[in-house]
Amino acid sequence: MEHKHIYDKDGKQLCCTQEEKINMVANKQLKKEHKEVGCCAIDEPKHDEHTDDDGHGHSGGNESTFKMFLPAIISLALLLIAIALDNYFPQSWFTGWVRIIWYGVAYLPVGFPVLKEAIESIGKGEVFSEFLLMSIATIGAFAIGEYPEGVAVMLFYAVGEVFQTLAVKRAKANIKTLLDQRPDEVTILQNNQAKTIKAESVNIGDIIQLKAGEKLGLDGELLSEIASFNTAALTGESKPDTKAKGETVLAGMINLNTVSQVKVTTAYKDSKLSKILELVQNATAQKAPTELFIRKFAKIYTPIVVLLAVLICIVPVLFVENYVFSQWLYRALVFLVISCPCALVISIPLGYFGGIGAASKHGILFKGSNFLDIIASIQNVVMDKTGTMTEGVFKVQEVIIKQDFNKDEILKMVNALESQSTHPVATAIHNFVGEIDSTIELKNVEEISGHGLKAEINGKELLVGNFKLMDKFSITYDIDPTTIVYTLIAIAYDKKFVGYLTIADSIKEDAQETVNKLKALGVNTVMLSGDKTNVVKFVADKLGIINSFGDLLPEDKVNKVKELKTLNETVCFVGDGVNDAPVVALSNVGIAMGGLGSDATIETADVVIQDDKPSKIPMAINIGKQTKRIVWQNITLAFAVKAVVLLLGAGGLATMWEAVFADVGVALLAILNAVRIQNMKF
Repeated sequence: MEHKHIYDKDGKQLCCTQEEKINMVANKQLKKEHKEVGCCAIDEPKHDEHTDDDGHGHSGGNESTFKMFLPAIISLALLLIAIALDNYFPQSWFTGWVRIIWYGVAYLPVGFPVLKEAIESIGKGEVFSEFLLMSIATIGAFAIGEYPEGVAVMLFYAVGEVFQTLAVKRAKANIKTLLDQRPDEVTILQNNQAKTIKAESVNIGDIIQLKAGEKLGLDGELLSEIASFNTAALTGESKPDTKAKGETVLAGMINLNTVSQVKVTTAYKDSKLSKILELVQNATAQKAPTELFIRKFAKIYTPIVVLLAVLICIVPVLFVENYVFSQWLYRALVFLVISCPCALVISIPLGYFGGIGAASKHGILFKGSNFLDIIASIQNVVMDKTGTMTEGVFKVQEVIIKQDFNKDEILKMVNALESQSTHPVATAIHNFVGEIDSTIELKNVEEISGHGLKAEINGKELLVGNFKLMDKFSITYDIDPTTIVYTLIAIAYDKKFVGYLTIADSIKEDAQETVNKLKALGVNTVMLSGDKTNVVKFVADKLGIINSFGDLLPEDKVNKVKELKTLNETVCFVGDGVNDAPVVALSNVGIAMGGLGSDATIETADVVIQDDKPSKIPMAINIGKQTKRIVWQNITLAFAVKAVVLLLGAGGLATMWEAVFADVGVALLAILNAVRIQNMKF
């Protein structure tokens, strides 16, 4: 059956490439180290995956690495002996066929796998691959009697591939270690008896007993009165996070103090950690423009290089008097080795993968390497106020109810209606009023976007929301909302204005640092909110944000972002990723705050900040800039060195040794540079 190449939506070839081979070998080595074929596969997020500290025994890492280098070690030993016999300890027997066979045996451990790949690639229709270039160059070297150089070229190429594989494996393993913190087994309570079972077989509603120091295996609701957790695996935040009874706790969190009980609310495969792990692992499928360009370039570049090599060998016969075929063939072979695009096709994807890994380490999840590129050149950060720059934890400050109404009855009705909403304001009202009165019967409940809630109670209309809601239903009121620098919740019952609640929110402790860092990066900041204009202006002035707009409906936010985009400027929008979906879709990059709070957030946004810290916004931009810088350093290095050595090779001034440096040497330098980002501080 004829093989057909697989391509993604951007035209990237997914099979029969060196990158595919490197990734496959890296995945295979990870599996071997974990001893179980279906375990810990980086490309199989649905399988049960583990880390070294979860009780799942791992070993064999050093042995596996040694096996990867073994063919190169054998070839190197045979090559060094042959060079010694050629130049330093000449032997009469080491001549003729014996010498050729010796070098042939030295070549096979490193050369045979590449020759095999070249033949398989040709069989699949991919003629001009890196494998073919190296095969032609080394077989050609043997053909003209340059045996040591033929073996050396393939030896260094093989060593380069091993280092590339190790670099990719390390990048992937780092992300797995960071994110996949789920234990194999959990302890559940059945009839008040503790029972240890597989985490994947736990049912929703089961109660997990979590000892101090244990990791939680599934998402759930805390049943104990209070518990402290280490959330570093999820958020990158080392400070303990204290949870109270009824709050959500997530797979991967580590219980820090007393024994706690958690009621399971999500199936193992649907946990937040599973979704995050899958998101990061699939991130490299979204290729950056630079990557796509290099791929397309390499596809055109390689056949041209082969043609030029043929011309270098043949054309001089027409112009050179003392033409010696072997000399010009040697130059053509040197040209082929130099031109191999390994440094580009491996180091660039690795650079982006490193950037995604570095961001994940700090609790910032990029959905694709293309967003690393875009965020690096972002000019405007447009941010929501509530939950982004403020805590989003509202508290009722005062209650103003007209004397004509019973304050307690009105608050009970408001509390009952607000129970239909998940907005932070509803939580604040519930915390203030207390338990919901179950005797209150709500009818025709309706949420009016950007305004508030409406319902019927006892045959009369109850309105709870902002003062725009009052205007919409022609409710007259005797106060000026613009004079109060708090969030106001207006109440109307039976077509009459009842009064209002004032609710206050506090600015996040790192909000000021965020704005300062964005300014230092040369990024303009804008604050948009559906909250009152004077509240928004108060917060913006305190943070030093010049442009702020309040009283906005979702469509108003869209229009504000459109205004910025008409100036041909890039826009990053930061919000909750659910209510602001239209703005997220319109912006160049959509960042969701509080990724741990909403599955929809993870699905909507391009970037998810897991711990609600706005200071991660400038950090994400900085990571994008550093990643882009490293990628372009590698591109410049590869092209500069190759261009110089190509010219020297065509002119007969460069040998195979210089060619090896231009190919494998540059590839290794580029890989080391790409890996560097994972150890940077941001």
